[in-house]
Amino acid sequence: MLTPMLASLLPLLLLCRISFCQYSSDQCSWKGSGLTHEGHARDVEQVYLRCSQGSLEWLYPTGAIIVNLRPNTVSPAAARLSVCVKPSTDSSGTNIYLDRNGKLRLLLREQDQAQGKVHCFSIQEGALFIEAVARMDISRRITAFQYELVSDRLGAEAHSLGAPCQPCSDAEMLLAVCTNDFVARGSIKKVEQEEEHSSVTVQISHLYRQKTRVFVSGGVRVRTWTGHIKMPLQCGVRSGEGEFLFTGTVRFGEAWMGCAPRYKDFLRLYHDAQQQGTNPCHVDTD
Repeated sequence: MLTPMLASLLPLLLLCRISFCQYSSDQCSWKGSGLTHEGHARDVEQVYLRCSQGSLEWLYPTGAIIVNLRPNTVSPAAARLSVCVKPSTDSSGTNIYLDRNGKLRLLLREQDQAQGKVHCFSIQEGALFIEAVARMDISRRITAFQYELVSDRLGAEAHSLGAPCQPCSDAEMLLAVCTNDFVARGSIKKVEQEEEHSSVTVQISHLYRQKTRVFVSGGVRVRTWTGHIKMPLQCGVRSGEGEFLFTGTVRFGEAWMGCAPRYKDFLRLYHDAQQQGTNPCHVDTD
């Protein structure tokens, strides 16, 4: 008779029976190899990743795998998530599709993966079907990518070529200060136009919050920080005088701008909401 622990591990052991594979201890990442899969080239393995972010690495791919992104939550909000995938620049050997009830839609061709661009889609669009490109020699072929689960709104805005650039509403601005990955007060020092986005160099005078270290301190005795925030190219951001309140999200280690009102405008909005008792959270404005 199987113990409860062995029973829970049995599905993973069966998934790894055909070829070498290994989950991270938290089941956020997966690494597999097709070297022992050649005799079963028609088998399709199921991979289950259950975190909000992680990675996949498939060495010497043969046959196909289906990657199921299933967050460990039963919240209705889980159905409104987007999946963002960023392939490694040396990823090759497969084509990546979206599989919804057996119907495939091409997401990334093999030759597109080397660009390392982020691609987002709704979690409702299905699992990832990763199919090896048939070759006699599979050596030096590795498919690798990072993934993140984000809200539908963030997924669409941060990485879509058609990302909107409209100013935030008052309600969105107040909520962004409470919920975004970074909130900082500072000024714009430089704007550089890159291939598909603008890179905004900022100097921060007051750092309220940062999820990861996107802003770097100027030193123990210097209470300033510097960093770079990305924006879609079509937003036409320019350097401006005065102070701003920068908010936004961090995707694959990069900061993306969300709401960025002038600080004096934010102060007026915040104090009005404070008097009306409609602030979603407290912010130290002293």
